[in-house]
Amino acid sequence: MDSPVTPRAAGPGPGPRRRDRHGRGMRGPIAPPQVPLAASRAETFADLVQDSVDRLERRWPQLADVDFLVLDVPRLDGTAWSDEAVPLGGTVAAREGRAARVVVYRRPVEIRSKGRDERAALVHEVVVEQVAEVLGLTPETVDPRYGED
Repeated sequence: MDSPVTPRAAGPGPGPRRRDRHGRGMRGPIAPPQVPLAASRAETFADLVQDSVDRLERRWPQLADVDFLVLDVPRLDGTAWSDEAVPLGGTVAAREGRAARVVVYRRPVEIRSKGRDERAALVHEVVVEQVAEVLGLTPETVDPRYGED
């Protein structure tokens, strides 16, 4: 009963499928990568932060030495916030061999803003406030348009 198995001829079979079963072909991406639809919310948010940083770096070249980070939510670090509002951003002072850091928390900012324009304005406000803290200046000094609608 040992009979060799003969290979099948090329054609339909267990090989890689070129079309789906309805003959419409393989599904592709919904949008090409260069279209904003293809960017995730996190990537879009990071772009808003970077736009704000680029705008401020033209006025304050020393910001090139500051690291800007986007985190989803702030860490608790063993302490509860109690009645305080959830922070939208924070800073970490410069230490030996480590640059100062400005952190923007994505989810709290997204929750407090309704649309893209409002989110971009809030992101810029948060970045300006945190940069002002790092530089030891007032937010109005960092960006003269701070607080304007």
